[in-house]
Amino acid sequence: MSKLYVARNPRVAARGIGGEMMIMSGRDSTLFTLNKTATILWQAADGATPLDEIVQQRICPEFEVQPTEALRDAETLARELAGHGILQVSEEPIPTGNPASGEPQGEKR
Repeated sequence: MSKLYVARNPRVAARGIGGEMMIMSGRDSTLFTLNKTATILWQAADGATPLDEIVQQRICPEFEVQPTEALRDAETLARELAGHGILQVSEEPIPTGNPASGEPQGEKR
């Protein structure tokens, strides 16, 4: 089974409120409220840490859930959020940079 990597989409606006995240899609200005589990996933989505490690290190200790079940649920959640343009999901690490700087991501000049 291949590893999945997740990264936050840099084109969304996010604000934490009372342990949850409010996220506005840059694509269509849709507003999403992430529950505590989705917020943990969002905050840990750095593009470099595999999803299974995020689940083992951040989600399982927080909730009483079996790692296999938690990973399955996290994969479903990550793909759902990716479908809304909130997260990026890949089987390879996802280079993150500062797209506002105009620098090409993953390239050196």
